[in-house]
Amino acid sequence: MLSSLRTLMAGNQIASFIFISSVLILTHSADDIYSAVMPQTVTALTGSCVQIPCTFNISNFEDKHKKAKSIHGIWLKNISQHASKNGFIAFNSSENIIRGFSDIQMTGNLSERNCTTVFYNIMMNHSDLYYFRLEMEPNVFRATFNPSTDYSSKTVRINVKDSPQPPELKPSELQYVMENTTVNLSCSAEAPCPKQHPTISWSNVPESVHITTQLQEKPDKTQSVVSNMTFKASYKDHRKNITCTATYPRNTSDVSTVESTVMLRVLFPPKETHVLITSVGTNVTLTCKSKASPSDDLNYTWYKRGEETPIAWGKNINLTHDQIALYFCIAQNKHGKQSSEEAQRTDEGLSGFSHLVIHGCTGGLFAFFLLSVVFFYCMRTKASRQAHVIGSDQMDHKTRENSNNGPETEYSELQVTERKRQINGAQQMDKLYAQVQKK
Repeated sequence: MLSSLRTLMAGNQIASFIFISSVLILTHSADDIYSAVMPQTVTALTGSCVQIPCTFNISNFEDKHKKAKSIHGIWLKNISQHASKNGFIAFNSSENIIRGFSDIQMTGNLSERNCTTVFYNIMMNHSDLYYFRLEMEPNVFRATFNPSTDYSSKTVRINVKDSPQPPELKPSELQYVMENTTVNLSCSAEAPCPKQHPTISWSNVPESVHITTQLQEKPDKTQSVVSNMTFKASYKDHRKNITCTATYPRNTSDVSTVESTVMLRVLFPPKETHVLITSVGTNVTLTCKSKASPSDDLNYTWYKRGEETPIAWGKNINLTHDQIALYFCIAQNKHGKQSSEEAQRTDEGLSGFSHLVIHGCTGGLFAFFLLSVVFFYCMRTKASRQAHVIGSDQMDHKTRENSNNGPETEYSELQVTERKRQINGAQQMDKLYAQVQKK
């Protein structure tokens, strides 16, 4: 009896071994080789959606597809929980099952080996590992693309965040660029939700800038919005902070905005070189001002008009009251040099108050001149009017004289004399007015 039992157990072990071996052989046979391609990680924004690009490949897929009456995809959450039938199925396209999500749509065509899927209204508790399963019925092919097996590929992890990652700005740190050279900047922002792409904007941009923005697909099939900016570097842009801002819409009361900044550094020879004059009493200081990059090797040379030999070096020179001349400076760095306009050093050596007095007097004289012109013009107009009135009176007097040659004759002669005097005065005023206008 015991011997028979032992014989039976041995037979069962052999049968079990044969069964296991056949399963292993079947598992590793060419008919069951399958794989899937999807990103290892996708980052989702709360209140938005996330798209998982997914494609799969099965040996002899066309033959299996002809045999199958239906083909559908399933997304499983955390495969360690799916060893039993009670595992968590997030999505099943055959039964239209959606669990834990407001909506899930498989946008890919399984008949074309495309399992791309969009998960909507992402929440923080959706962060987890997700696995794709394909079923071709009736009983043609069933497999979960689990990375624990030898023949499957990557699964995907969804990471959910309340705020997006800042956009990627390239180059992240600009090296020094020479003036008038072309500079290219690229700003890219992840676009996990196909229906809510982020928008990219630039601020503090240089002049003559050209910007292009487009949606691009990365090697792992995820998408991003990329904005490229091209411009010519100007010395006015030196040390300017250029900012790229990405704005993400979502199904909440507000949007999410993130930004990245890079500083532009421009190399250029001296620009805007000029001389600044300051005086204290009879002492005058001339200062050479200039913009340049680099500025640490900037040097200054001073010249006096009419002399070829430099008179001084350095940013400042001090002069006394007897050094009357025209002065200018030349600023220079390793990229070039520039000369300032000539600055007049006079002998006044005056304080600020003396300058104010001189300017005040000059302004007063000019105002007096204008008032004189106005006064002379008014006097001329008045004299002309009086001459016209006197002429009219004389005509009346002559009429009365013809009717009565009495004592009024003497009065008429006096009027004529007065008229001549007024006319002579008016003519003199005209000459004076004409002289003033010529001045």
